[in-house]
Amino acid sequence: MSGSRTFAMIGYGAIGAEIAATLDRIGEADSLVATLVRPGREAPAAVADADALLAARPGIVLECAGHGAVAEYGPAVLRAGIDLVISSVGALADPVLAGRLREAEQAGGGRALLPAGAIAGLDGLVAARLMGISQATYTSYKPPHAWRGTAAEKVLDLDHAEPERTFFQGSAREAALAYPKNANVSVAVSLAGIGLDRTRVRLVSSRHVTDPLGVIEAEGEFGLFRFDILARASADNPKTSALTAYSLLQCARLGNGLPISRLLSDLI
Repeated sequence: MSGSRTFAMIGYGAIGAEIAATLDRIGEADSLVATLVRPGREAPAAVADADALLAARPGIVLECAGHGAVAEYGPAVLRAGIDLVISSVGALADPVLAGRLREAEQAGGGRALLPAGAIAGLDGLVAARLMGISQATYTSYKPPHAWRGTAAEKVLDLDHAEPERTFFQGSAREAALAYPKNANVSVAVSLAGIGLDRTRVRLVSSRHVTDPLGVIEAEGEFGLFRFDILARASADNPKTSALTAYSLLQCARLGNGLPISRLLSDLI
């Protein structure tokens, strides 16, 4: 295993498949000891329930399956004393779920971790918050077709003639609850910065971009910064960045996730 940690995955969609393919390519396929999927679904080291996942004794678990998977399996993983890297971090906009995860951490010792690698600038936000951030904004630009199959279709004509149309403006918490398939980055930004209710979010359907473009802006006592992240969309899922899978994998391999509970408790 070339010194890598053993880990498991929850879910085997576009993200999970990319992780597995990368492990094969770099010669670390045997570090994946279990993949939790629906019964009958094929996946590397497939298991069908949480007990079997935990019985494989992974050193760390990667959630790659959506908000429902965080709620269904997250507490059990943390109570077992295993760190959980959360891809669908938008699920934490639900304060009840966030509380359940925190209680499970305290009971078992596992940590809920935020993978930072897919979002340039999070480390800068974490540093800046100690000095003081007065405002932070995240703007998500995606081509119209990338909003298809999401709640955006209820408020947006995806065949709009305008070059750009902003169809949501609000807090990161509001964005995550209204657009759960598209708000994971905004929640990650809010956790690293000034919180779910103070971080402002704009969602934009834009014909100027062919892949997702995220813009993080913040200012405060530290000064100001802006990060533009043009991440190629996943070939199998235009709603997510292709870099997401690699961010999760490197978090598992290198152990460099940000502890979510500490971020929440340390907000200034």
